[in-house]
Amino acid sequence: MDPQIEIAPTALVGWAGRPILMDTAHQHDDLEINFVAEGGSMLYLFGGEPVEIGPGSVAAFWAAVPHQLVANAATRAHWVHVPFATFLGWGLPTALVGRLLSGMPLIAPPSAAMESDTASFTRWAADLDSAQPERRRILLLEVEARVRRLALDAPQEPDRQYTGGDPALRHAVAMVRHIARHFREPLTVADVAGAARLHPNYAMTHFRRIVRTTIWEYLTRCRLAEGRRLLITTDLPIADVAAESGFSSVSRFYSAFKRECGLPPAAYRRLHR
Repeated sequence: MDPQIEIAPTALVGWAGRPILMDTAHQHDDLEINFVAEGGSMLYLFGGEPVEIGPGSVAAFWAAVPHQLVANAATRAHWVHVPFATFLGWGLPTALVGRLLSGMPLIAPPSAAMESDTASFTRWAADLDSAQPERRRILLLEVEARVRRLALDAPQEPDRQYTGGDPALRHAVAMVRHIARHFREPLTVADVAGAARLHPNYAMTHFRRIVRTTIWEYLTRCRLAEGRRLLITTDLPIADVAAESGFSSVSRFYSAFKRECGLPPAAYRRLHR
């Protein structure tokens, strides 16, 4: 996947190719579906945790959670992005929607792969290029059905243990995991560095080299993902959403949210509720 591609949250898009490592973690408001068609595994840092998508596996996740492809052995994969409003309009079971919005991806093991997956993802890409509205309607019905079946096949807790031999990646995993688990709290660089047993100055340099962004920027992205989730799933006042997401003030929340999402929190809530 080209890491420079900008995903419009209102667009239904899809493509296929050899995965490319991402320059940095990113976020976009849609349901992202991955399918590893050929080669080995893709390893994401997803919401602060390592998530591996193996050969033949299909995965779906809410892409507003910060995610970054950091290691790859796949030679061909497929991606489909479903607009968030379309995903919410499917009327999926509440528990399933809650799971996705809480940052837990759906990943079916290769043993649950469907023989039709390669043909289906290839056909969906062709249908997306079609000018026929009926083909796109059929495509959406088929993608919805695949996600529903995926929910039945995916384990309740995906395997998030990284046991690779790369010490640099292990340090990065330790730091992003600490941020993901404690972003609601006041955090310092020393706190994050301590999770990887690194000196703060070395940790900042190391984090930026591996994750391709600063500790503070990654922390803000985690807080914004939680803010999005609370705006959609609760009736909390905006000030409470800001506090529950880890922002030290409402003004900081407004500024970061509008910069990232392009609209203020209240408008975002109206759009998705």
